[in-house]
Amino acid sequence: MTPHRRHLLTTLATLAGAPLLLPGCASSPWPSGFNAQHSTSAAERLLESAQAHGLAAWRGLRDVNVAYAGEWRALIGRLQPVLVDAGFRGRSEERLLPAAGLLAQAHTGPAGRKQVLRRTAAGHGAHAGQAQDLGSVQVWRNGQAATDRDELDAAALVCDGYRLFLLGPLLLVDVPRSVAWGAPEVLDGRMCDVLHVTLVPGIGRSPQDKLALVVDRQQALVRRLRLSLEGLQSTVGAVAEVDCADHVQRHGVWWPTRFAERLVSPLPGMPVHDWRLTGLDVNRGYLPTELEGPVFGPLAARPAAALGAAA
Repeated sequence: MTPHRRHLLTTLATLAGAPLLLPGCASSPWPSGFNAQHSTSAAERLLESAQAHGLAAWRGLRDVNVAYAGEWRALIGRLQPVLVDAGFRGRSEERLLPAAGLLAQAHTGPAGRKQVLRRTAAGHGAHAGQAQDLGSVQVWRNGQAATDRDELDAAALVCDGYRLFLLGPLLLVDVPRSVAWGAPEVLDGRMCDVLHVTLVPGIGRSPQDKLALVVDRQQALVRRLRLSLEGLQSTVGAVAEVDCADHVQRHGVWWPTRFAERLVSPLPGMPVHDWRLTGLDVNRGYLPTELEGPVFGPLAARPAAALGAAA
């Protein structure tokens, strides 16, 4: 056994016995460096990417209804039980009201149903508020309201993350933010531009986060997102990345349908979560009241239409 592999196995064994993945990692740096110097040309590239994703069509969507199915890696479930929440997070139905800044999730698993309502500042952007406006989050487990701080923080982090992974630049182009150039990368043989974005507020109930968008130079679609995770005490200092693949065009928007998450820091390359988009429909015409409770209202409750073959 090589010294490197022995060190990795020792580290994993140590972490496996701990209740949290990242205690004491608040000083962990952004692994590849982070450029916070705003660039007009970088902001223009972000706009170009949003337009390639279908910005004009996105602005016309009143409600978006999606379904996901996925699998968490076994070790991450032991290291981050609050975030993974294996008893409830297996499949999910999610409802977005972009203009109202609402995202509702209905998770189902072996322990039952978990309903989440995440409210951010109104507008099609996910981060349209001021730095002090971290939004609100409510969680119900089998109809009972949750009050635990870590559980609420984890739910907000998951909601904002999933929205960002699905929509990428569509959420960022219309809101105040700093955009800078990162070093170009090659991803699966594609030359990609890298845009560094400072999110204020951050992801979940964090005042600020760092985000890198890896943008296909030819097609301008986002192929990977790299992000800090400051919104949950047990993930402070961590950096993760999510690959977004198998885009399909529906309703004028290009949607990624396959996602793979891994750690960048600590434990570089450690797989975390794989999931896929299984359902999608838009513009049912329901009001925010359909999402404001422990179950969906009638118009929101219908499962998202099966995704089917690419158009």
